[in-house]
Amino acid sequence: MSDAEREQAEERERNATRSNRRVYLVGGGIASLAAATFFIRDGGILGRNITIFEELDRLGGSLDGSGTPEDGYVVRGGRMMESKYLCTYDLFSTIPTLDRSKTVTQEIFEWNEVIKTSSHARLVRDGQPMNAPEFGLSEADILKIEWLIAEPEGLLGRTSIADQMSADFFKTNFWFMWCTTFAFQPWHSAVEFKRYLARFTHMVQGFNQLHGIMRTVLNQYDSLVRPLQQFLAERDVNFLLKTKVEDLILRKDGDKDGRVEKIVYTVDGRSEGIEVQPDDFVVVTLGSMTEASALGTNDAAAPLKGKRDGGAWTLWEKIATVRPEFGKPHVFADHIDESKWMSTTTTLYDPAFLKFVRDLTGNVPGEGGLVTFPDSNWLCSIVIPAQPHFANQPADVEVFWGYALYVDKPGNFVSKPMQECSGREVFTEFLGHLHVPEAQQQTILEKSKTIPCMMPFITSQFLRRERGDRPDVLPKGWKNLAITGQFCEQPDDVVFTVEYSVRSAANAVYGLLGIDRKPPAVYKGQYDPRVLYKAFKGLHDIA
Repeated sequence: MSDAEREQAEERERNATRSNRRVYLVGGGIASLAAATFFIRDGGILGRNITIFEELDRLGGSLDGSGTPEDGYVVRGGRMMESKYLCTYDLFSTIPTLDRSKTVTQEIFEWNEVIKTSSHARLVRDGQPMNAPEFGLSEADILKIEWLIAEPEGLLGRTSIADQMSADFFKTNFWFMWCTTFAFQPWHSAVEFKRYLARFTHMVQGFNQLHGIMRTVLNQYDSLVRPLQQFLAERDVNFLLKTKVEDLILRKDGDKDGRVEKIVYTVDGRSEGIEVQPDDFVVVTLGSMTEASALGTNDAAAPLKGKRDGGAWTLWEKIATVRPEFGKPHVFADHIDESKWMSTTTTLYDPAFLKFVRDLTGNVPGEGGLVTFPDSNWLCSIVIPAQPHFANQPADVEVFWGYALYVDKPGNFVSKPMQECSGREVFTEFLGHLHVPEAQQQTILEKSKTIPCMMPFITSQFLRRERGDRPDVLPKGWKNLAITGQFCEQPDDVVFTVEYSVRSAANAVYGLLGIDRKPPAVYKGQYDPRVLYKAFKGLHDIA
């Protein structure tokens, strides 16, 4: 046998051995779905040897979308997308759409050629749209932004955005547009703010019209999660829904690499466990920004829950108690007043509201993106997506989404905090900021259903942190364990994005399998002189 033949035989043997290894994925969000796909596509693992544990009754995690036209639709939120999400588009370049006519990546790019985001009313003040509002930054603010991009993260430590920026900065149009697009608060991490400034430098020019923002054809559950689930189901991946992982039994002897020995979970009220063999892998999504989410109704407010109302945070607390390499969950989970906000989904049974918004803003549904009311006590915004937004949405039903950052302040038109408001009351506040005539408001409210959603941890990944608070994707000293999702550490990239979760999945799979492959590198436009020149012009309001 020649050397080449011997190498080929050894490679076939390695592949055969690898394909029969078992993989256990804790959490059914986009990170786990992506990891399962990478294990199959790039690692040669057999689908039937992959198990996904999910506490809820459906997959998708934060990328959700549910409801009926009769009861009303719900999307807790939608993650922004743009052309430089290289990991995401690599993943979906091999995932067919539900109708198998093309790949999901092809569908996204083709769709965004049809409907390009170009907001004519990114801000609305006193009922009047502002077309391409100036940023209004001082030279000192601009210099501080440029300094932040260059400043090493270690020197920023646990400081907040407010610690770094002037008080006047938070009154600028730039801040109103930036914070509502990405959901930043002044008390959030300066490190995360710095990462966003660097990561999206290429989008600064045109940001006042949301140029470069990309969207899926339908909500992200229908457009992203369902095709992934279909791909995995066809390969016999095991989905254990309504199954809560309670604990991981860990073993680490001296200087030897530790490993997960057992997964303990509950299903149908009974405790069960799976023994993890030495050659198996466990990939865990720790924490959750939509954990303990709670819905209200058109007539009732959404309740505020806590970390004990789900399993994502309690599992992290258990395994991190005696293992500092697993991070510090309390940094993110114990500050609900700093991480909560609310969203609403409104189902419309009459076209009057969307016609009013179209005439006011000059944007057809799907084209305008986020409309923010900077004078709002709640700092609320609405999004009118392209219709239909759901796969089962009839032609005579329309949907829009809204949210607010300051949910514990009284409204301008409804004299109580958003968190105490029913769906109808929240919609009333939106109508007030749009200056919809009162006679028309009543008809619109009667022909709609608004479902509020309280999310106590939705911006927990933005809370002030420093190195070591988040575990590495591949914790040092652990042989068969990887961490994915929004609460692991990945240099340069930004949380609160689909891209971050997918990147963590790729890093986990390639690292565990020892594959000589890396996910596409983070795009770094901040080092491109052409990008910097355009950003400079944008920050200075130079056309």
